[in-house]
Amino acid sequence: MEAELRNLAGTAQLLAVATLSGEVERWDEPTLSTAFQWARYCERLWCRFHSNPAIRRAVEQQLRVTNQSLRAAFAGYGDVCFSDLCRCRHLLLVGLLKNPQLPISIAKTLFDTASPVGAEQSEYQEVTGLCSHIIRCKSACKVLRPLVDSSAVGADAEVQAEMLTERLDAVLSRGGDTGHILRCVQQGFEGAAGHFCRVIAAAVLMRKNSAAQSAAQDFLLDWLQKDQRVLEHMCSALPAALINELTKKQLKFRDAFCDLLKKWASEMEYSISEGEWIQAATNQTVSFSRLTEHFLDLFETCPSLRVEVEKELNVLKRSDGDFDVRGLSVWGDLLSALHKSDDYSHREVKCLNLFASMECGAR
Repeated sequence: MEAELRNLAGTAQLLAVATLSGEVERWDEPTLSTAFQWARYCERLWCRFHSNPAIRRAVEQQLRVTNQSLRAAFAGYGDVCFSDLCRCRHLLLVGLLKNPQLPISIAKTLFDTASPVGAEQSEYQEVTGLCSHIIRCKSACKVLRPLVDSSAVGADAEVQAEMLTERLDAVLSRGGDTGHILRCVQQGFEGAAGHFCRVIAAAVLMRKNSAAQSAAQDFLLDWLQKDQRVLEHMCSALPAALINELTKKQLKFRDAFCDLLKKWASEMEYSISEGEWIQAATNQTVSFSRLTEHFLDLFETCPSLRVEVEKELNVLKRSDGDFDVRGLSVWGDLLSALHKSDDYSHREVKCLNLFASMECGAR
């Protein structure tokens, strides 16, 4: 039994290193696989001996001694108790994800979607895709669980957003490299940029249950404001309803989105052959009609913003020469399109009121 007790003490030390030590930075796939094998070993010992009072007392005594030495060695260490032994792999995984020194290569292995956990072709089959497997399970739970409101982003994106927020919380609380996390996440979604946008949207829209979650959301919003390339792709890929929800609930996103719309407009040039404003760039992001719709949606979600934005558009129109002729100023044509939409809406309301009064008269 002495060998088993030494192994249990070694696994408790392993959990402390995985969660709190910078040594994790030097881990590779063989190290990761070995760590999970030791965690599984402890779970098997618990299954064999949890109902044996004498062995349980010996294990608890060993854990008390080990915990005492680990508390002295690691600031913020949390004791491992006997009941924790049945979920060692879970504790190991959570500890690694909270460690800001976790290498991108290890994170990629854990989140691998090409080789699901347990796949025979994977050399490290126990750990490859482990997080992706958990995401699929949690997504299934979300889909099957009765929900009051259906998710606008999808259950899988919500689960991944929760994991991303928790990871950012852990890194922000320790002053770690948050850019490292985002680079890792972006690399993980290579070839699936649309899904990446939904994950970020879900994280930004997530209900704030703590100050830490609020800090993670603020970090993501600040990141979107600074990295306009990501924001631009996000606003091009997401459906209008989801963008409207973001602008309604997040002031920082609304301001960044408004600035992006003005940037898109400034990059347009009038095509005589098409009789329309188009983006000068080869890879067109948005059409003029879609740009107008974006502005109208923005004004609908935040009516107070309209006066300020139209005042700014008028200043830009005057700087172009204050022309009212179509095709000479994108700002003038944009203002004209916005006002035409208003006139159409007013006429539509009048028609509806007229029909309603005619029906009442007929009765």
